[in-house]
Amino acid sequence: MEILAGRVLLRPLDMQRSLTFYRDVLGLAIAREFPGGTVFFLGGGFLELSGSADAPASPAVALWLQVRDLAAAHRELADHVVREPRQEPWGLHEMWITDPDGTRIVLVQVPEDHPIRRDLR
Repeated sequence: MEILAGRVLLRPLDMQRSLTFYRDVLGLAIAREFPGGTVFFLGGGFLELSGSADAPASPAVALWLQVRDLAAAHRELADHVVREPRQEPWGLHEMWITDPDGTRIVLVQVPEDHPIRRDLR
């Protein structure tokens, strides 16, 4: 099987509130809009808001977003932080925020000396 593209689908409780959060608070650029939905660029993938949910997000779902500067993200998103920035035992710097429906978003900064940054070619 060859995967050509991918996207995460979220079904918000309140579409306008979620659109405002992802577009204006996180600053994600819109890739595509269609009746009943919006697709945002999300690094190498996409995030689609479409349809609607009857219940808040499950704690089993989280978005992992790598950022260049976690301290700057912390300042920008202070009102949404549910876990302060810290270095994890695996070496990544992480901070957690939530979207309006409670979906956990893990913002990650990869330190310069972390093995993820090694060129394994």
